Amino acid sequence: MLSGCSTNACLAARKLGLPKVGFVGCIGRDWEPRFREGMAKYGVDIHTKAVSSMGGFKLIYDNRGNRTLDVLGVSEEIYPEDIPVEFLDSEVILLGPILGEVGLETIRFIRGHSKAEVFLDPQGLIREIGPGGRIREVGDLGRTRALCELVDIIKPNEHEARVMVDHEDPFMAVRLLVQWGAKLAIVTLAERGSVIARGRNMVRILAYETLARDPTGAGDTYAGAFITKYLGGGNLYHCGLFASAAASIKVENTGPDFVLDVDEVNRRAKTLEGS
Repeated sequence: MLSGCSTNACLAARKLGLPKVGFVGCIGRDWEPRFREGMAKYGVDIHTKAVSSMGGFKLIYDNRGNRTLDVLGVSEEIYPEDIPVEFLDSEVILLGPILGEVGLETIRFIRGHSKAEVFLDPQGLIREIGPGGRIREVGDLGRTRALCELVDIIKPNEHEARVMVDHEDPFMAVRLLVQWGAKLAIVTLAERGSVIARGRNMVRILAYETLARDPTGAGDTYAGAFITKYLGGGNLYHCGLFASAAASIKVENTGPDFVLDVDEVNRRAKTLEGS
């Protein structure tokens, strides 16, 4: 299935009206034509590096929504020379590795060669392959601090944040991520919403109550929607509401081919604001 953090975030941003969105990634040669077709119909500017193995997972959810990942394929790394020069002239660059495709070297390159705000979904930087191809998440406080110093915005989910900062409380997690260097930190909390911190300011965002069919990609859609509203000049609270509302539509659907209508997102965000 067409998925992945960067893919889902690009599609969300385009559907919600962001006029120019580009994608850089490694795509398996056998999958590339289908990927290009799927992304091009939404108007995403695609720059891919064809590789022999496509990165991907088998996703298993239990009845409480907890997810297990089994590796189906491991992609190659994206290096600085793989990034088109014109892509560096962006307002926001979202980094969304799924299993280590973007390393510190590439992040440092982007930081040093672009004026863009760097938005990191760190999920793929704390994963390693365990026995039987099952993914496990490994924390490293030194690496977390290094990432925070390199990016402007960082968005783990609650479990990832716990691993990254070695603390159970998501409110403390966002504070630590900001304290360690990120300008803005977001921790998503699934059906409990999200929490956002910038400096000493913190806002709690509720989730729009709905019937979840498939939670895959909800955080990615949140990121794409948040960036869209953020670039439109929204404050943190309204960016969070907009992102949460968009994510609620994603969980009602499976796969990328669903309607993400900006009027419906705004309606749900307004409902959340009045809650």
